Amino acid sequence: MDSVQHIDSAKVNEGAKKDIELHNQRDKSIEEGQRLLILTDEQPWKPWQRSRSWVKECLVRVRCVMGSLMGMEWYCFAALGVLTAFLSFLMDLSVAKLLRAHQWLYSQLEGHCLLQFLCWTLYPVSLSALSTSFSQSICPFSAGSGVPEVRTILSGVDMPHYLSLTNLFAKYVGLICTLAAGSTVFLGKVGPFVHLSTMVGAYLNRLCTVLRGEKEERTEGAMLVVAAAVGVASCFGAPISGVLFSVEVMCSHFALKDYCPCFFASACGALTFHLLSMWSGEQETLQALFQTSFSDDLPFYPLEIPVFAVLGLLCGAGSCAYLFCHRWILLFIKTNKILIKVLSTEKALYSAMVVFLLASVTFPLSAGQYMASKLTIKQLLSSLLDSRQWTSQSHNASVALQPNLFPWSEWIPSGNPYLTLGFFLFMKMWMLVLACTLPLPAGYFMPVFIYGAAAFSGAVTHTLSPALLALELTGQSTHAVPILLATLVANVLARSGQRPSFYDALSISKKLPHLPSLLKVCPRLSSVPIGKVLGPGGPVLERAAGPTEVQQVLNTCSQTQIPVVDTLGSRILLGSINRSDLQTFLCHNHNKGLKKQLVDMCSIQPVSVQLSPDTTVQEVTPSFTPAPPALPLYEVCNAPLGHGRGLGDVLLDHHHQS
Repeated sequence: MDSVQHIDSAKVNEGAKKDIELHNQRDKSIEEGQRLLILTDEQPWKPWQRSRSWVKECLVRVRCVMGSLMGMEWYCFAALGVLTAFLSFLMDLSVAKLLRAHQWLYSQLEGHCLLQFLCWTLYPVSLSALSTSFSQSICPFSAGSGVPEVRTILSGVDMPHYLSLTNLFAKYVGLICTLAAGSTVFLGKVGPFVHLSTMVGAYLNRLCTVLRGEKEERTEGAMLVVAAAVGVASCFGAPISGVLFSVEVMCSHFALKDYCPCFFASACGALTFHLLSMWSGEQETLQALFQTSFSDDLPFYPLEIPVFAVLGLLCGAGSCAYLFCHRWILLFIKTNKILIKVLSTEKALYSAMVVFLLASVTFPLSAGQYMASKLTIKQLLSSLLDSRQWTSQSHNASVALQPNLFPWSEWIPSGNPYLTLGFFLFMKMWMLVLACTLPLPAGYFMPVFIYGAAAFSGAVTHTLSPALLALELTGQSTHAVPILLATLVANVLARSGQRPSFYDALSISKKLPHLPSLLKVCPRLSSVPIGKVLGPGGPVLERAAGPTEVQQVLNTCSQTQIPVVDTLGSRILLGSINRSDLQTFLCHNHNKGLKKQLVDMCSIQPVSVQLSPDTTVQEVTPSFTPAPPALPLYEVCNAPLGHGRGLGDVLLDHHHQS
């Protein structure tokens, strides 16, 4: 037995020796090959070396010529507008073909009620389930609007997965399937397209860095701010309202230097969108997307202005009801155990069930005939903006038989358009709230705009940009005063209860970093001086400090920048000094035996905000809004005004308490 074990161990040792010898020979051959390459200075062979070098030289020359005309970032801004508009047009074209296929199939089954019902319900159910499963399987971050996430990114939070090309592909395909489900689901594309535009902007920012030949990537804050404006401009061909939307919704801090790039990129996107629509035959010339034909001689009487204000009050009240229902259903989904289990494992099944319910309600041979369910989102908006008189047309019994009145004729199946319109408003309220729970790429602005135009959508989002969007969409500038009045009144009513807006509610529901308004969180705090809220927060230096005080501060703190105040009594922040400058100050004083003051030898970096203990919190708040990294938040948040804490800590504490 011992002899057998001895033979086995000998064989194992021989095999191990052979493996070691082969490994050593392989390492020697690799080292010899590397040594020969170094000695002969030979490079790996590449095909078409002359052609590659010639193309590279041409690209370098083109880059030099383009850079001499304007900065490379401006070409990226223009490319952002053109690419986003092309994606928008391609999406509209694909959705239109899918919707026409559904309408054709439904019309071919006329006379077979059961088959028509199955066609009407299963088509959007399949597309919604496909949108959910496709987006969730490829990139789970692609579901929803995307606007709350973009707002969080613009506030300075790093969320790289939300700007990846994988997310771009998943959200784009999923959004096409969602929109192809039609008005049954009643969802739009504005929010997701803003998200898509920011993804394109992030990619172009990296490309711009490569074209400049820079090793380090620049901050993409400005490019993302521009992309948010381009997203709206490319959806409707409305550049001005797109920029205003970016200012109001997307950015809590909007730098003045971003206005010009935003307008430039939005104009490029809107022009490209209109040109593509004109070349495809949808438009004859460059005009408003939903051109109206109301009279310009006397657009409204002065006595009608109070009526517009009352209309704004009604829209504001409706927006309060809608926001309440939206917040309630978001809370219900987060707390219901059955829905939590279904949404965690079977999101596609949940989407199919909800869409089947919505499609059954909107079936044209049942309740759907009283809510113009055959019309698409675009047809709904164009029919509601029609200049025809509803009363005079409803008296014509043959109006439904006239093909030239389609799609307006879908509103009068019973001869009374007001009955259909009232039923439409009642049903679409709860249906839209239910559709907002679907875990698929979808936008919520356009359905709200169709429901109540500028006043209602402005009150829901707490913005005024829908008023300008209505003017750009219709080209009816004579109605600017009534639209703006109704939107302002609706906003006043919607904001009166200090309720969060639609996008704020989504941010809170998703637990995204979000700083609310101080007036909403704690109204009493707005008039309190910050000297009572905060006290000394860390070591500071007087402008007249000497070497002893500087040495003491350097020994007690490790910060790279030290705040400088006028005097320790006034506590007025003047700016900050780098730690390296303070060390240089000490060296000069020690070597030359000088006793100069800090202000004599060091340059104080000024701050954009001057604070004192008597400054109220309400005066500080506009300067403290979450900003891109370029804003010196250090001086604002870590100013010598807190008991070991900055103003940002106080705001966050109030946010968590709310």
